[in-house]
Amino acid sequence: MHPILFDFGRFKLHSYGLMVFLAFAFGVWLAVRRGRKIGLPDEKVLDMSIWILVSAIVGARIAYVLFHLDEFQGRWLDIVNPFQSDGTIGIAGLVVLGGVVLTVPVMGWYFKKHGLPVLKMIDMLIPSLAFGMAIGRIGCFLNGCCYGVPTDSPFGVVFPACSGAGQMFPGQHIHPTQAYELIYAAIIGTILLMRSPRKRFEGELFYLFLLLYGPFRFFNETMRYYREGMIIFRSGNFSFTVSMLVSLAMLIGGAVMLIKGYKQSGGED
Repeated sequence: MHPILFDFGRFKLHSYGLMVFLAFAFGVWLAVRRGRKIGLPDEKVLDMSIWILVSAIVGARIAYVLFHLDEFQGRWLDIVNPFQSDGTIGIAGLVVLGGVVLTVPVMGWYFKKHGLPVLKMIDMLIPSLAFGMAIGRIGCFLNGCCYGVPTDSPFGVVFPACSGAGQMFPGQHIHPTQAYELIYAAIIGTILLMRSPRKRFEGELFYLFLLLYGPFRFFNETMRYYREGMIIFRSGNFSFTVSMLVSLAMLIGGAVMLIKGYKQSGGED
């Protein structure tokens, strides 16, 4: 685990931030290549990518802050100020699904404003989202955040004491939920690329992403540690989280829209 790659005093190059940058860079590269296949100029893809990046970060930050308000008591400017009150530079704390929730309507608004076919554009971009999530989870693993609960599974890992995971569960083997999501997000991205040439209707890749990601994310949530602010209710050892609720909505929405789309297009391959 390497949360800080380079330390220049007050400025530190964090592995999480680097992975987020690489995720965005790869996502844009893939979107540009896919955009060319449907006749979309490179500059248009780059322009919409900036909107996506900003809305994803804002949405992810808003979601984190809403469910971790106790962290910002007495230092509310740290929510948006990169020069933190403790002297560090940078903003830490993002919730991936919060970014997705805000990005989707922002994309819809952007596409309609510029006269672009909404579902066709989302299908073009959605593999970038899947692979971007996978790369971003590498940063989570290196940073020791977004970790799981203790486990006797052979997949369990022990995080260093300097990490959030290590401080919460010192010396204990815990589920590497970051690695789990890395793997299945990459698999979903690959499935979307393989399906793309044979899709039957516009929006199919988007709905397929929702259908595939929702249940995987829900299952991963059962192994992930969360603070009380993200938990809706408990039943024994089971905790139902906000992310589980979003995951269920993704699963149901994706399934309904896929069934509707396949019926209207004359059936599945």
